Amino acid sequence: MAIFKYNSARPSRTEPDLHLHYWGREACAPGHSVGPGIRDLYKIHFIHAGTGKVTVGGQTHVLGAGQAFLIYPHIVTHYAADPADPWTYSWVAFTGAEMEPLLARTSLTPEQPVFAMDDALMPALYDRLSEVDTDGSQTGGNGSGLLLKSIMYEFLDLLLRTVPASKSTVSLPRRRSIYVEECLHFLHAHYGENITMEMMSASLKLDRKYLSSLFKRTVGLPPQQYLLSFRMTKACELLAGTGCTIGEISRSVGYQDPLLFSRMFKKVKGCSPKDYRSRHAGSDIVL
Repeated sequence: MAIFKYNSARPSRTEPDLHLHYWGREACAPGHSVGPGIRDLYKIHFIHAGTGKVTVGGQTHVLGAGQAFLIYPHIVTHYAADPADPWTYSWVAFTGAEMEPLLARTSLTPEQPVFAMDDALMPALYDRLSEVDTDGSQTGGNGSGLLLKSIMYEFLDLLLRTVPASKSTVSLPRRRSIYVEECLHFLHAHYGENITMEMMSASLKLDRKYLSSLFKRTVGLPPQQYLLSFRMTKACELLAGTGCTIGEISRSVGYQDPLLFSRMFKKVKGCSPKDYRSRHAGSDIVL
């Protein structure tokens, strides 16, 4: 059974550097699988016992006790517990403007997200965060949020020292990662427009075929397929959370033809936009 704990303090616009969203722990059932899918935050899993596999960017990594892996935002990732020796892991999920430049100072990349835990802080991170959260005098208050953040900064400082970047990891792999990040920024900024691979590659001054291949290898989906998935996720948010018409939502996510939008939505989500709205109106859950 999975145990989730959430940070009751909301992210502050004046302090966007780091925000811990939630943390948890689970002794997974044999073969328990998550994904393939994407998230909009960073998430680190710490393996305490057992084994499992992580697949990202077409590469599969086998992990055991004492190892950890980082899931990057907007990168398709799939992970599964071993059927015979399922892993027990804990996790932390966080965002922040400081995270991208900070993680660029490590040897971690979306293609190489695995690292070894230290002997003290990382295995106990779930417990330390939970101790702060369950202190009745602090829960939900500013003190609790500050203490949670201080523990996370202690962890991130240790991460920098545990997996520091070397000259070999800062060069070509890092430049490739930056190209993909720029692609993602472009797609997220222009998904409501009629964009093409030619437009994106011209904007980044890269060869179209090279960019498409690099994107698929890193993210796990071709750019057009990723864009389709991203558009439909945004459409779900609008269907569930606003009173916009189907036509308005269609144009908001890059489709001038509402009928084409409805066909593509049903292809991706398995139901019509109207049916999705009737099931999820007023809900925060987006499938």
